[in-house]
Amino acid sequence: MPNEKVYIHEFIDIIGHNRAKYMHHKTANWSPTAKKERNQLCYGVWGVVGSTRGWPVVVNMWEEDGWEGQARSFRHEFNHKSLQNPSLAVWWSVAAKLRRHGDDRIIVPAPWTRTIEELCADGVSGETYAHELVKTPPGRSADYIKRVRDVAIPAYERYGWELAGAFETAMVNESECIILWAIPTWEQWAALEKAQREDDALVAWRKSIEGLALDTHRFLLVDSPLSPFRTGRQPLESDQRPLEEIP
Repeated sequence: MPNEKVYIHEFIDIIGHNRAKYMHHKTANWSPTAKKERNQLCYGVWGVVGSTRGWPVVVNMWEEDGWEGQARSFRHEFNHKSLQNPSLAVWWSVAAKLRRHGDDRIIVPAPWTRTIEELCADGVSGETYAHELVKTPPGRSADYIKRVRDVAIPAYERYGWELAGAFETAMVNESECIILWAIPTWEQWAALEKAQREDDALVAWRKSIEGLALDTHRFLLVDSPLSPFRTGRQPLESDQRPLEEIP
């Protein structure tokens, strides 16, 4: 069946040495509540490899039950005088001490992109992940996603990279894509990067997107301990620990 989910994607700036605490607070202390109250699933929580992008940054992704589910989720969160779900208020007050800013977007999957439950069932995981943020000319994001399916996947799979998700950013002018690759080992990441100008399939891939990818930034992620890609399941209330115990 086609993937009809909708996803929230977040870049979160962390204050000081609080990344591990924030990731635990987001997964163990919030995700079980989100699932219970909104049917919102944790897709993934990762730390950004700072040598490849700004730091210290966390990437969160949440899976909503389509546009209708996103609407219900927004109603649940914002239809209060405070514009905040009361069950979120305590969580937010703690999170405010760990983070200072978030940059979010709603993203829509390619129909052939797997849901988080399907990815967990298939055992998709990685020692690291490549997150590609791609700008296209207005109206061309869907064309880029098709090119990923037809050209990039066969080229990247030769190095062990597995496509975890291909998404278009909504509520813009169809000009941004997010591509997520699961990479089994650091060495397999390095092998593909080293071969960028030598491997005919990789060179052909880059030529195929000339004029279509106006700007591409590939950076690396590492799973948080309770991210579904690492554990193969959704975070549970039983995973909760005092933040003082998180290094």
